Amino acid sequence: MPVEKRKTPVRKVSPRKSAPRKKKGKPFPMAWKVALAGLLLILLSPLYYGYILSGFVSAWRWVKDYGQDPNYRTYHSFNIKIPKKHTVHGIDVSYYQGKIDWLKVKEMKEDEVKISFAFIKATEGLLLVDPYFKRNWREAPKAGLMCGAYHFFRPKKDGKAQAKFFLQVVNIEKGDLPPVVDIESLDGVSPAKMRLELSDFINYVEMKTKVKPIIYTGLKFYKDYLAGEFEDYHLWIANYHQAQLRMDKSLWKFWQHSDRAKINGIGHVVDFNAFNGDSTELVKMLVK
Repeated sequence: MPVEKRKTPVRKVSPRKSAPRKKKGKPFPMAWKVALAGLLLILLSPLYYGYILSGFVSAWRWVKDYGQDPNYRTYHSFNIKIPKKHTVHGIDVSYYQGKIDWLKVKEMKEDEVKISFAFIKATEGLLLVDPYFKRNWREAPKAGLMCGAYHFFRPKKDGKAQAKFFLQVVNIEKGDLPPVVDIESLDGVSPAKMRLELSDFINYVEMKTKVKPIIYTGLKFYKDYLAGEFEDYHLWIANYHQAQLRMDKSLWKFWQHSDRAKINGIGHVVDFNAFNGDSTELVKMLVK
């Protein structure tokens, strides 16, 4: 009988588990690299930060102006608030402003605000002539501005002698604004002495020019030492950064309401003034 062959059991071998393969990362797309490089350039660029800064400045201006008195709003090109109830505006200058491009001054305008007149320093005391007076006195009218000259008064000095000195430098002519005497301090003399010398100055200038001078002073100085005096003369009052001049409108003609104006053609801040009246009334004030 045939011999039965024993079947050798077959061992089942489990398939060897190989270690998982590391997936290779996909290369970063070139378009993204370019975009990232561009973003970095923008973030590092001064122009970018200038743009951001200008945005903050605009937002701040909006917040600052929001809810303000509409009759006393900021004019950004002039860099000051200007009372809107006045329609005729001007500046006053001296050597402090340096060399001025008067054509640029005349051309400057924001909304309805522009420069129509200028008062120019001529002399001070008995000896000082403003080094820029002749140039300013010549060039400002050429640009089309109505101009007046002023003298910075020193109460310690003889009033009549100061008037003579002023008129030696300034020739008051037809078409000029009236001459101005600028009185701001007592300079150590009594109020009575100051008024006496000021009266001598005014009387001499009026006698020689047939024109009543304008008196410039600060609001406090006026209230302390000049109120009730010189009532026949127009006043030019300094009182800064207020929505209105708290003074009887019949008493003053010019109001110096800011000392921080930025004006095209001038390299330094400037005093800014409003006229108490319209352009026709200002023309009527010119020397005939």
